[in-house]
Amino acid sequence: MPKRALICGISGQDGAYLSKLLLNKGYHVTGTSRDAQVASFSNLVRLGIRDRVELDSMALTDFRSTLQTLNKAAPDEIHNLAGPTSVGLSLQ
Repeated sequence: MPKRALICGISGQDGAYLSKLLLNKGYHVTGTSRDAQVASFSNLVRLGIRDRVELDSMALTDFRSTLQTLNKAAPDEIHNLAGPTSVGLSLQ
């Protein structure tokens, strides 16, 4: 049985590249986004892996949402790359 990885923040650049790496190593990858039903996942599309990952909506600040996703995905490992980014704020 393949290892299972949960990637929080899969829609970003780093999440997409990590997904590709893990898929190439034989992992089953589940990725989360705050609203997976309307997100474009353009980074996954560009890498040609959009149809190879399972996607789910999850709000890390909501305990119930996080617990439901963890139970559903049953990951062997979790990668948290979720969070707002701002180049302007990072330079301050």
